[in-house]
Amino acid sequence: MSGHVAPVRRPLIEGSKTYHQITEDICRPTETAPSVSWIIAFIVSVICLGMFVFGVAWTVWVGIGSWNLNRTINWGWDITNFVWWVGIGHAGTLISAILLLFRQKWRTGVNRAAEAMTIFAVICAGQFPLIHMGRLWLAIFIFPYPNTRGPLWVNFNSPLLWDVFAISTYFTVSLLFWYAGLVPDLATVRDRAKGIRKKIYSAVSFGWNGSAKHWQRWESLSLILAGLATPLVLSVHTIVSFDFATSVIPGWHTTIFPPYFVAGAIFSGFAMVLTLMLIARKVLHLEQYITMEHIESMNKVILLTGSIVGVAYLTELFIAWYSGYIYEQFAFLNRVLGPYYWSYIGMMLCNVISPQIFWSKKLRTSLFWTFFMSIFINIGMWFERFVIIATTLARDYLPSSWSYYVPTWVEIIIFIGTLGLFFTLFLIFTRVAPVVAIAEVKSILKTSGDQYIGPNAHHGHHVPAGANDLSAGSTVDIDDDNTTK
Repeated sequence: MSGHVAPVRRPLIEGSKTYHQITEDICRPTETAPSVSWIIAFIVSVICLGMFVFGVAWTVWVGIGSWNLNRTINWGWDITNFVWWVGIGHAGTLISAILLLFRQKWRTGVNRAAEAMTIFAVICAGQFPLIHMGRLWLAIFIFPYPNTRGPLWVNFNSPLLWDVFAISTYFTVSLLFWYAGLVPDLATVRDRAKGIRKKIYSAVSFGWNGSAKHWQRWESLSLILAGLATPLVLSVHTIVSFDFATSVIPGWHTTIFPPYFVAGAIFSGFAMVLTLMLIARKVLHLEQYITMEHIESMNKVILLTGSIVGVAYLTELFIAWYSGYIYEQFAFLNRVLGPYYWSYIGMMLCNVISPQIFWSKKLRTSLFWTFFMSIFINIGMWFERFVIIATTLARDYLPSSWSYYVPTWVEIIIFIGTLGLFFTLFLIFTRVAPVVAIAEVKSILKTSGDQYIGPNAHHGHHVPAGANDLSAGSTVDIDDDNTTK
């Protein structure tokens, strides 16, 4: 009988790593000078961020009239981009919370960057409703609180107010979840740092010392926050969909919006995570920690959610026809054959047809096609939001008020500017904190490292000195960086 043993699953950590090597590899980007590619990307991002500041200043100075909104189309690129950014922020909570509760090991390589992406995407999303108000200094009145200006309260029946509650709650829980996960790794960087860096990391790691009590409380907190965050994955984009579904406008007044929006948000969020992780994987040399197993697993989720979104599109068309309601039928006919037909074709091509290539394992494990599709999908999801908003509003009940919406240069640079804001924050994050969760990667080394599984596995080899007597589920760090478990 052959001694060859087929691997049960592909490794999640490659390169026969020791615990010390994991610490060195993942901490290196925070301790060395930035690369030329990082500097170039940061300069481009800051320039785009400057465009955002200029666009907002122009809008505040000139007024919302600088946007091409009118009585017919009172929501344009601003709300399109708001919904798009909220959707992108969904995958972080899904990867972090739900996959943690289901004990999916492949989340450990991508969860940290996905959580950071959630925080930064929600920050970008939050800019648009504030700017759309026209008077930024009155933003305090979106929150209900006792005031001295008479019986002045927010409209609790408005789904726009529900947005405020849902997104602020989502942001708070996601921020706590992200930061709690960072604490052990910030302590690792602290123990390797000197001078002012050591003092800064000491302050932000809250005195973490890696004791059993600290680990127990950390794991309990992670599970509690995961339990709180899981319903938010469903609730946040469901409530965003209520902005449209609770109206009486044909094309919006439909009960399929909540699950359809949630599936679309996860779809676009995973695509953005892949975009970021493939870039970080190459620039930060993390190929052995973000492996093809991670990429293929995420592509499978994209294939699933893309198919759900496709079913939702077809269901919308069928219900519009089956209802016999002429205004609803016209709304969808206008989307498909009207002046915005190009956006509908782009939406269907990017979101429904193109993800089906991931049925092929060869394409599902191709870095080029994965990166191409991750960008293609987010373009398609932007088209979806544009189709829902602009095409529905462009032609209402009164033909004399029909119009064709084209964004002004101010709206365009504000959107480009939020991309600059997003990537500026993400690039800074890659320099100050480990992009991959060190402690969590170590926790799966003995069950998912390539030296422990597969046909050439020899248990007991490649194990750091002093670790042979530990159980398979434990982690140890010879570097004394307080990540011992």
